[in-house]
Amino acid sequence: METRDSLLLLMRPEIASAKVNPQMSDDECFQNKTIRPIIKLQGDLLLAVFRNYITKHKNVFYDLNVEKKLEYIDNSINKDIKFRNSLKGIIIGQFTLDEYQKYIQNSSALNKRMMDIVKERIKSNIQLLEFEFV
Repeated sequence: METRDSLLLLMRPEIASAKVNPQMSDDECFQNKTIRPIIKLQGDLLLAVFRNYITKHKNVFYDLNVEKKLEYIDNSINKDIKFRNSLKGIIIGQFTLDEYQKYIQNSSALNKRMMDIVKERIKSNIQLLEFEFV
């Protein structure tokens, strides 16, 4: 029988550019081995969660120009603690037990790395956030 940890690791995509080498800090290694693959795996869900956030906040996002939309993404993730914690949960829930043990050693710095990558992921997919008429 396969364990939860082995199944989680099997699901993760490979990211060719996410190299790990001995000169990297522990945080950078964790980012490249764990955080980036999880965020890529959860990319569609993260976008859906952000779309829901936009809807819950009266669709103001759709009336903004591109520069203001990018600011909106930053502000929503940096300043809305409940939303930020929800995003962290989507990522942390994909950690193996060993990864979680490493994460709690330096969660503050790793949270910053996580949220920076999530912001960039959403920004790079901003065209997918256009208003859909139903």
